[in-house]
Amino acid sequence: MSSSVLRPRSPTTFATGLSFEDVHLRYGPVEAVRGVSLEVKPGEVVCLLGASGCGKTSLLRLAAGVEVPDRGRVLIDGREVAGPAAFVPPERRGVGLVFQDYALFPHLTVLDNVMFGLHRLKRAEAAGEARRALARVDLEGFEGAYPHELSGGQQQ
Repeated sequence: MSSSVLRPRSPTTFATGLSFEDVHLRYGPVEAVRGVSLEVKPGEVVCLLGASGCGKTSLLRLAAGVEVPDRGRVLIDGREVAGPAAFVPPERRGVGLVFQDYALFPHLTVLDNVMFGLHRLKRAEAAGEARRALARVDLEGFEGAYPHELSGGQQQ
């Protein structure tokens, strides 16, 4: 009997620094983030832990550029990406965010949803990359389907 051991290639680390300086965010009358200051150094692993509605997801949305702070600054590698002096759009930040509600565009096909983040590639190249990604998650044949036609697991 032979056995094999799977070993990870090399440890994966977050190679970018992320800082929040006195960040505030409101949704109407609700103060979702109040005065958060936090620094995550490259290679650090951090867990945001708290009760539902305490602002964890809002903070991540600020980092990704999906939300704009009402006050304070967000920095990536020491460069201001959101604050009084700058706003770098989400697609230029290099921050990925997986939404708990899948955040699919209902009016786009599955293929177009996957291609959405590949705007720097030529359309044919983006379509090829998207098809390969769909094949890796056993969604070949669903390219022309719409999100509402997929199961919850397929949407993930």
